[in-house]
Amino acid sequence: MKILVTGVNGQVGHELVRSLQHLGQVIALDRRQMDLADAEQIRAVIRRERPQLVVNPAAYTAVDQAEAEPALAMRINAEAPAIIAAEARDCGAALIHYSTDYVFDGNKDGAYTEQDVGCPINVYGQSKLAGEEAIAASGVAHVILRTSWVYGMRGKNFLKTMQRLAAERNELRIVADQYGAPTWCRTIADGTARVIEQLCIGVDAGDRAIVPSRWEQFGGIYHLTAQGCTSWHGFASEIIASGPRAGQVTITPIGSDAYPVPAPRPKNSVLACERFERQFGSLPAWDSALRACLLDASSA
Repeated sequence: MKILVTGVNGQVGHELVRSLQHLGQVIALDRRQMDLADAEQIRAVIRRERPQLVVNPAAYTAVDQAEAEPALAMRINAEAPAIIAAEARDCGAALIHYSTDYVFDGNKDGAYTEQDVGCPINVYGQSKLAGEEAIAASGVAHVILRTSWVYGMRGKNFLKTMQRLAAERNELRIVADQYGAPTWCRTIADGTARVIEQLCIGVDAGDRAIVPSRWEQFGGIYHLTAQGCTSWHGFASEIIASGPRAGQVTITPIGSDAYPVPAPRPKNSVLACERFERQFGSLPAWDSALRACLLDASSA
């Protein structure tokens, strides 16, 4: 089975290349090879490669910058997925796409389920929800995996920022009134592999194939995050407690109003993952996954 993966220099894309190798021939594309801002390049690449499965982690993820660049955010996060979905459908491929906790406004008491209606409060969330809707309307066989607070040892993310700041400062002031599930990019990639293993049947990578009836039965939206929840302050505390400056940095909790940013954030970003776990297996606790990430980095 030929699997086309976009955005392979990003956190999730890089891990996907590793996680999906045993499932088929992985065509790994970076932004230069398939730029989601370039509609014609998207069409040309999919028509040339004719994959059986497209896995699309590439996205515009600069949440604050999106407020100043709404057209670009929509082009990459909404219009490009619509094109990918149409091209995948036309060549008989299925699509796995990634979305975000930020499709919700954060006002719910308790975790959001897949049945909750999206109501984003920033441009980034609006663009990602529009992408979801475009894929669903396209008729392509698809799975959309919503995740949250993604981190890893590549690129820019909260983990890397906290490690850098802890090395530079003796006190950090971290938002403590936003809650979500920090999710290691490897958890997302390995969860994606489990989806493919169930929905694309075959004895080995060479003869694995899309089974339309399984995509019809088990396709749609799933929430895929680490389990449990914490605040950004709690996440930062765990990161620093596991690092070389444990006990040496004061981590002061603050409210969101003390740290103004261009894009408002939902106060509650917790996603209920029971649907994913029932179908594809259990997910790790956020703190144990963080420790595994740090251990993996230290032994690399």
